[in-house]
Parts: sequence; structure tokens; C-alpha cells
Amino acid sequence: MKKSIIWLLTIVMGITFCALLYFQITYLENMVKMRESQFSEGAMRSLYGTVGLLERRETMHFLEQDIRMINSYDSDGEEDPTELLTTEELFPIPQPGKNPVISYRQPTEKLEKRYHELQSAIWEQYVYQRGLLDEVILSILYDGARRPVLERADADTIRKVLTVELANNGLEVPFSFAVTDNNTIIYSTPDYDPDKSEKQIYSARLFPNSNSRYELKVEFPTKANYIYSSVRFVIPTLALSILLLAIFIFTMILAFRQKKLGEMKTDFINNMTHELKTPISTISLAAQMLNDDSVRKSPETLHHISEVINTESKRLRFQVEKVLQMSVLDNSNSALNFRTVDANKIIAGVVSTFKLKVERFGGRLSFINDAEEAMVNVDEMQFTNVIFNLLDNAVKYRNEDVEPELTVKTSDMDGKHLRIQIRDNGIGMKKEDLKKIFEKFYRVHTGNRHDVKGFGLGLAYVQRMVTIFNGTISVESELGKGSEFTIVLPLAQS
Repeated sequence: MKKSIIWLLTIVMGITFCALLYFQITYLENMVKMRESQFSEGAMRSLYGTVGLLERRETMHFLEQDIRMINSYDSDGEEDPTELLTTEELFPIPQPGKNPVISYRQPTEKLEKRYHELQSAIWEQYVYQRGLLDEVILSILYDGARRPVLERADADTIRKVLTVELANNGLEVPFSFAVTDNNTIIYSTPDYDPDKSEKQIYSARLFPNSNSRYELKVEFPTKANYIYSSVRFVIPTLALSILLLAIFIFTMILAFRQKKLGEMKTDFINNMTHELKTPISTISLAAQMLNDDSVRKSPETLHHISEVINTESKRLRFQVEKVLQMSVLDNSNSALNFRTVDANKIIAGVVSTFKLKVERFGGRLSFINDAEEAMVNVDEMQFTNVIFNLLDNAVKYRNEDVEPELTVKTSDMDGKHLRIQIRDNGIGMKKEDLKKIFEKFYRVHTGNRHDVKGFGLGLAYVQRMVTIFNGTISVESELGKGSEFTIVLPLAQS
């Protein structure tokens, strides 16, 4: 699949997933806001209902007191001042044995007069009752303001009334409350937290018609659970969408890595063919020359051909060894023979062997042994290959215009670790190459693919082995000035 198609699919699927997540998150936010608004509205209705009921209960308390006083007043035999008229005065009953003189004008005038007297009496009775009612109201306001708040609204009454009001508004949730006077708590339930924000506390003034300063404040500890429980069915879908997005991103990363790995393997096969073809062709040509009688008669020619065959055989064996190193990278269970060895001696042996190759290019390889303690627990053969690979890389990426200068240095680090530094004056590397040089099949390009020898396995193999040895490897490099690899290995326990 082309890289452009992969990118197109990635962009389209990415936009689709982002849009889906956006709509789900927006829907979830709107649902939460709506449920929170409904909760707040129900909570405030419950508070106002509680406050109103407490006020009505207080009014009933004082009315009952006044009724008891009135009943006590009537039982003492006092005349009711409101009884001003009788039915006999309004409609006189005829006496037996008398013949009253019927006068049509006189009764009419008397009825008129009595009507006005009755109307006046009713008005006076209304004014009297109105005055009594005003006195009762003023008495309630005055006496109510003087009553202690615990008598006007005790905790048990508030809890019972508020529980009923919340249930009537569909909010059967636990709550805590407090009664305050100018933000000073008079009494509260044990679980009331006054430090919560104003958004989490609902308040209403107690006895507002009497200009009371008391406030009833209520908080709901499980408000968030109540709100989100109603929209919890959306959360799994959102989580699944996020999981699908993560899987998609991971799949795309794998796709790009696989494509990159495929390109590297193709490059590796082409390079391997190029690397193996040269010594095979040389050996084949030398074998054909041996079939020539004239060549066989010349000792010098035979000696030269034998040297070519030997050199190219070593080169071929070295390239095959590089390919076999891939099995070590892919198989962490490869058999390794760990034992305690002197790193200085092994490095000195590799330097001695490799020095001839460096001198062939007119360069110099030096070894500085500053480590007093260099006993490490490693696989000797693999450790030797690690040092050899780093030196081979230094020669491979040498600067053609400068004689190669290689330095291997060992030193003590902190009494517990050994530091090995391999420095060269080669072509160096760019910063973007430093991040990738330890990847399998990756090779630093120099503009021409065939200028770069090897299979891109050397540094990946080195890092793998150093990690198995419980060590670390790092690199510092500057383009055109060379590179320095640093290996840190733990010293063997004495």
C-alpha cells in the first residue's frame, strides 16, 4: 500500500473519530448541565417549601394561643360586644289579644332606620375584627422575633420537612444542613461542611416576612453521583470510542513502522546482495584462474591468488557473521555464556587486531587504560563483537580527507561501574540520525546508498548486547567532526 493512501486513511479516520468524540462529549456536557439545572431547581423548591411550611407552623402556633385566650374570655360570662342587634327588634312579634293598627308608612320608615343601624353595626364589627386581626399579626411578628430560633425551627423538624419536600420534588438524596445568622452557624448537622463553594450550597432565608436574618443552608454530598448516575449510560460509549481511537492510532503507528521496516528490509537485502556478491565474484574469478596452466606454473601468481581467496573468504565470513547477529537480536533466549572477565584485556586484544586495518588507511588507533578495576560479568565472545562493531563503524564512516584517529579509553566511574569510550574523527552524524542509529536495519546515509557498507545491524546488535549485560550505551556526535560512543557496565561483584 502506498504511503499516500495510508496517510489519507489516517486523516479521514482521525477526523471521523475526533468528530464522534466531540459530539459525544458535547452531548454528555449538555446532559450534565440539564441534570444539574433540574437538581438545583428541585433543591430550591424544596427549600422554599420548607421555609413556607415552617412559617405557617409558627403562625398556627400563635393563632392557637389566641384562640385559647378567647375561649378563656368567653367562659368568664362577659358580654360579647359584637351582639348589638336582635331579631325581635328588627321583626317584632304580635302580642295575642291586641289588634295592632296597621300603618304602612310607619313600618317602612322603621325598617329603613333599622337597616341603616344594622349596616352601621356590621361596619363597626368589621373594623373591630380587623383591628383584632392586625393586633394578632403584630403580636405574631413581635413574639416570633423574640422566640429562640431552636423553638421556631428545630433540627428534627427541618430534617423531616426537608426530607418530605425533597421527595416530593424527586430528590431522594442524602443531605446536611445548617441554620446561620449572618453567616455564623447557629447549629448544623455533624456532616455539614461550611468550606464548600457557594455552588455546592443551597440557601434560603427563614421567616422572610418577619425580616429574619436566619438562613437555612443545605448541601448534598452525593450531588455529583446523583447527576452523573443519570448519564452513566453515555460514559461507556465514550470510553469505547476513546479505546477505538487509541487502537486506531496504535494500528496506524504499526502500519507506518511495518512499512518503514519493509523498506529497511528491502534495502538490507539489496545491500546484502551487493556485499556478498563482491567476495563471491572475486573467489569465483580466482578459482577460474587456477584452472589456467600458465597460472599454475607461476608460484608468485599462485601465492597472490591464494591470498586473494583467503582475504575474500574472511570478508565473506565476516558478512555472514553480521547476518547471524540478527538471530541474537530477535531471540532473547539465545545461549550466552556469562563469566567474569577483565574488560581491559579483551579490549586490548581487539585493538591489537584492529590496529592493522586502521593503519592501512594511514590512521592510528590508541588504547588508554585508566580503569583500575575492569572485571565485568559478560559473554566474552559477544563483548568482543561489541567492541569490534564500534571500531568497524568508526572506520566505515571515516572522513576520506583526513587520516582516521581512533581512541579507546577505559576509566573508573563511581567504584561500581566501568566506562568505555570509543572516539573517532569521522564524518559524524546529524541530530536526527542520533535518534535512530540503534534501530534495526537503519544506516546513516551519505548521499549514495552504496557508499554505506553493512546491513544496519551493527549498532542495534551492540545496544541489545549492552542491555543484556545490564549496561547502557550513549552517543555524542557532530557532523563533520566525529562521534564518541560511551558504554557503562556494572563491575562484577567481588
